[in-house]
Amino acid sequence: MNDLKETKNKTIKVAIALFATKGFKGTSIREISRAMDMSISNIYHYFGNKEGLMLAILEQSSKVLVEKLHQISELDLKPLDRFKRLIERHVSLSENYRKEAKIFFLDEEHLSEGGDEINRQMQREILEIYIKELSTLEESGYVSCRSLTVLAFNILGVINWQLRWYRPEGTLSLEEITEEVVSFILHGVLGDATPDSESGNR
Repeated sequence: MNDLKETKNKTIKVAIALFATKGFKGTSIREISRAMDMSISNIYHYFGNKEGLMLAILEQSSKVLVEKLHQISELDLKPLDRFKRLIERHVSLSENYRKEAKIFFLDEEHLSEGGDEINRQMQREILEIYIKELSTLEESGYVSCRSLTVLAFNILGVINWQLRWYRPEGTLSLEEITEEVVSFILHGVLGDATPDSESGNR
């Protein structure tokens, strides 16, 4: 049983590397089987088809991301401190799963209707976490906007876009990039109410 789990996990890792490099459409099951040194029939047996392998990647990575973000959302912190921690953790986790994120941002159109629903459900869960935190900030007087949903989408857009342009070999470290992203988002969310001047009074 452990050998089976290990083989499936190794296959997922190999598929992630190939999908991220060549794209979902540009990668064949034959290439994956060759890299794994296993028969094509075994991959079909484990995952059903190529999309089944892609969905296994999605479920594995999204489960961790959603769970970690939920953990931050449940921390007993001041609303603004918790929101800042949420963004920091999201950026950090996104970097850890950069290849997986690249696959689903660029290749989600290749998912079937069922696969697309799984992907959308994961995105909805993350969106709901942010709307919940923004609602708490609104109740505390930090946020005033027409739509918390639109604001949440804007925040996620900033975080997701960072996955496209950030390069580890760049002049700024991931920690420095995270500080810039957090600062930019907080400025857009809070407007004139800055964390330094307001956090101690809420």
